[in-house]
Amino acid sequence: MITQTELLTKKGVHIQQMFGSIAKVYDLLNTLLSFNFDKSWRKFAVKVSNVTPDAKVLDVCAGTGDLAIAYSKMLNGRGKVIGSDFCLEMIKLADQKLRKKNLSGKIEVLGADTLHLPFQDNYFQVSAVAFGIRNVSDLSAGIAEMVRITVPGGRVVILEFSQPTNPLFKAIYYFYFKKILPLIGRLISRSKYSAYSYLPSSVLEFPNRLGLKTRMESCGLEDVKIYTRTLGIVTVHVGKKPA
Repeated sequence: MITQTELLTKKGVHIQQMFGSIAKVYDLLNTLLSFNFDKSWRKFAVKVSNVTPDAKVLDVCAGTGDLAIAYSKMLNGRGKVIGSDFCLEMIKLADQKLRKKNLSGKIEVLGADTLHLPFQDNYFQVSAVAFGIRNVSDLSAGIAEMVRITVPGGRVVILEFSQPTNPLFKAIYYFYFKKILPLIGRLISRSKYSAYSYLPSSVLEFPNRLGLKTRMESCGLEDVKIYTRTLGIVTVHVGKKPA
């Protein structure tokens, strides 16, 4: 069994196995554990992307495809949306979801490692990620790949869990996040990899909102804007690739 310490090293094979073990209950737990806020968070991330109707959009670490679907709705069937993930169990479920929603002709999903994206330079108007870049073994390299495949003047969008700053809310939230959430996640997922204990641990080790902004800038992005949602539980960072 993979230990919590091993998971936090972000070794690719461990992350793949962990997400593969929870794939079938991933959507259910996202909705349950976020009190259904996850949908509005993705919708907001799409809104602030300044995406145009004919845009090409890549959703990396796409999971079961919810962010890709949100972008497709904004494009209203035009443009092009691709979702990529290196966990094949997630990609299979994303493909099934798209078929059920009659979206297979509008969204393509494929297996790909965010550190080695199989796309040419300067191809997508928007490269985006929701709750996934935190799990990449090399954060800067992952962001740099997103920048590489984005056109000059395009946007890199990162929706990720953050750390609330209000002391009272922070104390209440952290009790839920560290104690209650892992318990519910473990009971429902029955994952032997303690995926929902890894979640709060990985968030607390991840750069805070200003740290992530600095990291994005160091990867070549400019005019990085930070949007805080739900009292700081999540943030959306939007950076522009220089023209």
